[in-house]
Amino acid sequence: MKKALALALISAAMYACSEQKNTDGTAATNGSTDTTAAAAAATSPTPSLQKVWETDTVLTTVESTLYDKSGGIIYTSNIEGHHSKKDKKGSISQMTPDGKISQLKWVTGLNAPKGMALMNGKLYVTDIDELVEIDVAGAKIAKRYPVKGAAFLNDAATDGKKVYFSDSQTGKVHVLDNGKVSTLAEGMEGINGLALDEKGGLFILDGKGLRNYNPVNKNSRFVNEVVTGGDGLVIIDDSTYIASRWKGEIYLVKNGKEHLLLDTQADSSNTADIDYIRDQKLVLVPTFLKNRVVAYKLEY
Repeated sequence: MKKALALALISAAMYACSEQKNTDGTAATNGSTDTTAAAAAATSPTPSLQKVWETDTVLTTVESTLYDKSGGIIYTSNIEGHHSKKDKKGSISQMTPDGKISQLKWVTGLNAPKGMALMNGKLYVTDIDELVEIDVAGAKIAKRYPVKGAAFLNDAATDGKKVYFSDSQTGKVHVLDNGKVSTLAEGMEGINGLALDEKGGLFILDGKGLRNYNPVNKNSRFVNEVVTGGDGLVIIDDSTYIASRWKGEIYLVKNGKEHLLLDTQADSSNTADIDYIRDQKLVLVPTFLKNRVVAYKLEY
């Protein structure tokens, strides 16, 4: 009996030692995993924007920027007059990627030009209640497309085949296809920013947030519902977006989570319809009433 009891005690002690070893080993593994995760997080930079350059205050009421990689040109739309009156004061300027204005009055004769899109050698610009087509080579207005019932046409985007553009007052998305304008979507209160991904997916900023809109079944999938009332929209990749709010905020939205990159409200500097120079990671910010474009380097 004593022998059996002694053997039992020895076995229990050996089992306890074995369990302690396993527990210690597991704890060491978890600690290593936690350390690795913390190190990875530490090497990922906090999303931020750093100013690189800014223009002089000669771009009167600059509302939108658009970068043309093939030509190495930044286009800006300048309202100059009233934002919704047909006063023929609006213009388009051309700039270089380092912030130098190459042609201040490249094209004139517009009213209140806002969003822009390039397709097949033509620059399309929203202008209150019509879409204006500018021949880039000739630097002149080639055609105007009146939009029935339009009130405040705003942003524009293209997939290379069609031009999509929003009306912030009527809550509609229109499309120019083979020279004809039709309505693609409606009922989107506060709509402004538009962008298309490489697969032709349409993304929209409106009063409810950032959504991916399916024109076939008319359904939406919200990417983010915090950044509401957005202005400009840039798609970085399948899970990363940059969105501006006109009042002076720019956000990075990654995996559905928003990160405030810039807040210029204290300086009364607007952040209107932004664009992005991908190979330099430069965000181009039209400041509207500050009459200049500011470029920021993106880190994320």
